Amino acid sequence: MSSALCTAVRLDVPDLLADGPKDVAELAAAADADVASLRRLLRGLAMYGVFAEPAEGVFGLTAFGRTLCRDTPASAHSSALLVSGVVGAVWARLPQTVRTGEPVFRDIFGAEFFEYLEKESEVRAAFGDSQAQGLALELDEVLSALDLGSSVIVDVGGGDGAFLIEALKRFPDSSGIVFDLPGTAALAERKVAEAAMAGRCTVVAGDFFDRVPAGGDVYLLSHILHDWSDDDARAILHRCAAAAPPHARLIVVDLVLRDHGDTAEGYEYGGLLDMYMMSLFGGHGGRERTGGEFIRLLESAGFTDVRVRRLPSGMACVEAGFPKAG
Repeated sequence: MSSALCTAVRLDVPDLLADGPKDVAELAAAADADVASLRRLLRGLAMYGVFAEPAEGVFGLTAFGRTLCRDTPASAHSSALLVSGVVGAVWARLPQTVRTGEPVFRDIFGAEFFEYLEKESEVRAAFGDSQAQGLALELDEVLSALDLGSSVIVDVGGGDGAFLIEALKRFPDSSGIVFDLPGTAALAERKVAEAAMAGRCTVVAGDFFDRVPAGGDVYLLSHILHDWSDDDARAILHRCAAAAPPHARLIVVDLVLRDHGDTAEGYEYGGLLDMYMMSLFGGHGGRERTGGEFIRLLESAGFTDVRVRRLPSGMACVEAGFPKAG
């Protein structure tokens, strides 16, 4: 199913159908595809509700299929491009990762995942858009759960700045800093300018393993810690602690997995994402964590008053105080 969906996106079929149903021969000509093969692909996906076949050999979009169009809010288009490219390549070698515990990304692409994104602008753009579309689904829920008041917010690993820009709109007395690697920081500069936020939001390029901007009231790690092992996550947390004034607080936004014995519903997506993270970073690298694992991780880095609040979607806001000096 995944490969079939990604193939349809690679051929641009959802966008070709955005203005209404088309005959498969017309679609094949526009997609540069074999008519008979394309028909079999779309017929198979129609059986799963991705496309409709209102007349024989004529295909249109369902509501499900429309989520694959570029312009659909929270579109899955960029995610499908990733899955059909670099992500799919490492996923196909998941048995090797499970046997050895080692990531295979460098073996295939000659660099670690984030190094590769910095070098490959097209893949980085797809990854950034995929992250932004996911953010669109969760942003209102997360921001409704936070009180950012009149804070100076340091968005550590803030990507293209989408989260911070929306936070500043929601909390008009706040200001902030987007901090990320140089290639991604350049994207954030453009987005901040487009949002007319330059007066309230600055962009700083750097590596959070080296340093983090000082002087914030809130240090935000949104979908960052899940990319790293516990040791690397602690290193990031220590950099934040070195930069933060005594009154600052830490906010971590990530998926949370079910703790052992928890019978609540709605954790399935997190379980799938945890396997995805393993395929990218190996058995000892990035991972999704349970609430208890977040608490133990932050406390092991010296953080205090750690509180995990699970949101209805399965996301969590983890808040903590910074380590006391001395």
